[in-house]
Formats: sequence, structure tokens, C-alpha cells
Amino acid sequence: MTYVSASLPIIDIAPYLEAERDPTKCQSTSDTLHNACVEYGFFYLDISQFIDPSEPEELTRLAREFFALPQEEKDKISLEHQDNARGYQRLKQNVTNGKADNHEGIDFYKPVEKPDRSKPVWGENQWPDIHGFKHKYEQWIEKMKKLGLIVMEAMSVGLKMTTEEWMELRAQVDDSFWVMRTIGYPPLPTDDDGFSCGAHKDYGCLTFLYADPTRGALQVFSRQSGATASDSDGLPAEHGAEEGIWINADPIPNCVVCNIGEMWEIWTNGLYKSTLHRVVHRGSSYRIPFFFEPNFTAKVAPLRAALHLLLPHDKDSSSNGGQTYKSVVYGDFLLRKVGNNFALDGKGKYD
Repeated sequence: MTYVSASLPIIDIAPYLEAERDPTKCQSTSDTLHNACVEYGFFYLDISQFIDPSEPEELTRLAREFFALPQEEKDKISLEHQDNARGYQRLKQNVTNGKADNHEGIDFYKPVEKPDRSKPVWGENQWPDIHGFKHKYEQWIEKMKKLGLIVMEAMSVGLKMTTEEWMELRAQVDDSFWVMRTIGYPPLPTDDDGFSCGAHKDYGCLTFLYADPTRGALQVFSRQSGATASDSDGLPAEHGAEEGIWINADPIPNCVVCNIGEMWEIWTNGLYKSTLHRVVHRGSSYRIPFFFEPNFTAKVAPLRAALHLLLPHDKDSSSNGGQTYKSVVYGDFLLRKVGNNFALDGKGKYD
């Protein structure tokens, strides 16, 4: 069976950064975003006009400094000291699809009022005792929150949402319950199958990934009818019954890799689909994903604009509006998902 070789599109967000926006350029950006979300669920976002390249490079340097510390030093901010979500996880403590991942990391969440470490994801962030670490990462968080709102607005235009509809959607993400991770991938043990993180779909809204220059590490599953994925690396198949191929999403200078999560799949009633991806071990490397998520209390349901695009005009007024995806409250959805993300004595975090 033949298939079409694929690569992810590169989208320049600059038109939405201008003080005086050019509507034609913005529309072009939004149309490209829409097509990328329909076809791939993944794309490169050119943010060269939004950040200084030295910023993420400094984040990587700080991550490298932390992960090089003795194990007992890293364990001082272990997630067990807080809510079992915020903090450091050892190698193989993170779990994907029931299998331990070969990476270590630190997880940070949006700070909450009246933190209580006995409640899931409601504790306090734990920061390494490294000069400049917290300050530099908090600066990045603020920029990624702004970028999230910019990309959301651009996507609303691609979906042909009215200004009123966009403002309604914006109200669901204007207090994003964001998550950020800094991840280190050490050498693999000799008995490993080659994965640093197994195939999975992101369950939130938008992911912005900065990675060091390591090539061939991030792989994205491109759905293609009739195509059968073959792994030249001898890696186990991880795409189930889906037809398609695995493609590399190698780092590109001045870009972050962006992908949509399951909340966008609900908002668009399946028009946009969260896409399988995985990390293959290619030697020691570092990655910093930022997850721009809905508000904790946001009720996520199919958008009228998306239903309008999916349905023939003469069926727009059908009794259920064409809805097939059930609405969810993001915070409830999040807690169900993260409960099994970490291995603690063989159980999920909140078992």
C-alpha cells in the first residue's frame, strides 16, 4: 500500500501580534491553522516575533543543571511532598498507558487560592533551589499564557466564529488552569524497548512544546486511510487499529511544536481531533511543554460555529443540533485523567 509522505505545516502567528492587524493576513493565518487542525492536529508555530531565542535556551540550561543534581537533592521537591501532582518525578515514575516512561521531570500547575496538598492538584508548586530557575520559568509561563489566548483567537476566526461567540469561548480560557513540565531524558536502560514516553493524546486545550535540537525524538501519528505504519526503528506498534504513518516532528529554530488536545475535539465535535504522539529515545535531551488549558470550572461543549461547519445548512435546526460529543467540566475531566499519570507503589496517584 502506498501513502503520502507528510510533514507538519509551519504557521507564522506574527499577523496577530501586530498593534494594527491586517485582516487579510490574519484570515490567512487562521485558515492555515484551521486546515492544520483538521488534517494533523499538530503544527509548528513560528514565534520569532514573540520571544527572544535566548529565553528557551536558558530554560534548557536551567533544566540541565537541575537534572544533573544528585538524586537526593532532586527528591527534596518530590511530588509526594505536595499533592502528588506538583513537583519532581523520578525516572519511570510517570506512566503512559499503564507503562512507566523513561524520563524524569518537574510538574508545575496554576497556583490556586487556599492550597491544600491533601486535595488532588490543589497543592503548591515546588521550585528547584537553583538561582534564576523560578524567575525565568515564571516569565515563560506568562508569555505562554498570552500566546494561548492569541492562538485561541486565531482559531476562532478559522472556525468562522462571530465576535460574540469568540468572547464566550475566551471566557472559558481566560483563567487557564495551565500546566508546565520540564523533562529530562537520561540514557535508557539496556532492557528498554526504545521509548522515552509512549503514544498518547493530550487531554487539554493547546500544547506548546520547546525542545532541544535532538532530531527524531518526537513522532506524530498522521492518519492516512489505507496506510500501514511500519517502524524502521523496530519499535512496537502503538497506533491500534488506526491507519496512518508515524512522522518526525523535529525541532525548528524559532518555533514551538503545537498540538490540540481533547478539549478542542469536544469544542469542534470531532472536526479537530487530538492526535497520537510519542517520544522515541535518541540520547539525553530536554523538553519543556506548556499546556494551555481551559479554566478549571469551564464547561466544554460543542461550539455552534463548529456544528455549523459540520452540518448541511438544511439540518442546522435539527433537534439536538448535531451534537455527538458530551459536554464536560474541565476540572472534573482533568482529575479523572491525571489520577493515573504517576506510579506510586503500583497505583495511580489518586487510587
